[in-house]
Amino acid sequence: MISAIILAAGQSQRMGQPKMLLPWGKVTVIGRVITTFLNAGIEEIIVITGGARELVEKVTAQYPVRVIHNNDYATGEMLSSLQCGLRAMPDQAQATLVGLGDQPQVQESSVHGVVEGYQKNKPGLVVPSFQMRRGHPWLVARPLWDELLQMKPPESPRDFLNRHGDEIHYVDVDNPSILADLDTPEDYQKSHP
Repeated sequence: MISAIILAAGQSQRMGQPKMLLPWGKVTVIGRVITTFLNAGIEEIIVITGGARELVEKVTAQYPVRVIHNNDYATGEMLSSLQCGLRAMPDQAQATLVGLGDQPQVQESSVHGVVEGYQKNKPGLVVPSFQMRRGHPWLVARPLWDELLQMKPPESPRDFLNRHGDEIHYVDVDNPSILADLDTPEDYQKSHP
């Protein structure tokens, strides 16, 4: 089974409000991300909350996901959030996708491409690429989880990927959405439907 961790613990300081809760079409930003993963066939999804815990939990309650709060979200947020998700993975999970809660533009086809890239040869890492740039969601297989779990801030998931650069199986996608997240009000205004 392939699971997914959606990182939604950021404090949204540049946005000035919880960006995962902003409207995105008829749902919220985080709702769109969850729906994309569900529609891509991912059955086990863990959403990691942080700064806006109660609000994100209220929105995600309508989806078939597990929500875990990262008590350490303020220090090394992305790494500690990923570690929270890995610790909560079910035993039957062979690999997990790592997605961002502020990437509502990511397409189902990109998620499918990463999953298929793993299913063909079972590499340890599968990363989507648009014009030679790495994006999200990326996939990490269980044999590499211990290394991620042992990392300490200021190390980051990017450092982990860089360390394993020669082992990454890249999946080319034709959509730049794997690179786009919503950090500022301007990003949101340019992107939202």
